[in-house]
Amino acid sequence: MKKNNISIVVASDNHYAILIGALVKSIELNHSTEEHIDFYIIDDGISSLNKRKIEESVNPDKLTVKWFEKKTIIPDGVSIPVDKSAFPLTTYLRLFAPYALPADVERMIYLDVDTVVLKDISILWNTELNGNTIGAVIDVGKTVDCAWGGIPNYKDFGLTADTKYFNAGIMLIDVIKWREQDISTKVIDTLRTYAEHVVLVDQYGLNVVFANKWEELNPKWNWFATFYDEDPYIIHYLDIKPTFKTYRSQEKFKTIFFEYLNQTKWAGFKPVSGKYRVFRKVSNKIKKQIMNFFQKD
Repeated sequence: MKKNNISIVVASDNHYAILIGALVKSIELNHSTEEHIDFYIIDDGISSLNKRKIEESVNPDKLTVKWFEKKTIIPDGVSIPVDKSAFPLTTYLRLFAPYALPADVERMIYLDVDTVVLKDISILWNTELNGNTIGAVIDVGKTVDCAWGGIPNYKDFGLTADTKYFNAGIMLIDVIKWREQDISTKVIDTLRTYAEHVVLVDQYGLNVVFANKWEELNPKWNWFATFYDEDPYIIHYLDIKPTFKTYRSQEKFKTIFFEYLNQTKWAGFKPVSGKYRVFRKVSNKIKKQIMNFFQKD
């Protein structure tokens, strides 16, 4: 393991494995500098078939895929809080991403799997954090007083309404500081203590813990697919994913997604019915209700 390798971490269950295919291919094809990329996948039940497809879709001379089962990175005594949203429990795994890395890795890039990278990832990798633990992009809601997101009880933390609020889907992280500051535990404790106020799951906790203490990145590094831009660096498919027929974001960005996917072992994939997406959301809620029942018991 070389310290100057670029370390990227994602987390996924089997449903989103296909998205990793397009993402990892986009990173590989747009990376032109000499650093090797270590691409870590926190595995939340990805099938052996999909693992093989991911591994066979990349050039090993440029990028190495490394696997971690989720149970191996969550510290002892720490449990994932159960909310009532339709977000999959997998989303919480980014809180533990720094623990998936070897001890000599000093920084990492966390990416949601519903992204594609159109710029050389080394540019983001070499971005200065200026003493901050993380770098991120302002969310669609922009500030903590966002009516549908943000931090509803921001006044409890002494924050003003115009405090900036970031999207946690793309983060540049100082791994050493994250561990030293025990960020994962602080976020989990925040989510439990203020459970009735939590919106957008762990993103709420991250914004509470890092309020006014994060490096603001160029918004092109987390460009939301609902909005048009001629030259985004990373496209983030926040809404319905391009793998569904009900996709409703920018058509250009759907085309870009499939340009990368068709260079992987998923070549020729056709979008599936949106009913599958609805079923999955219902399934996520039921799973959480069951977990919550047993945790209370």
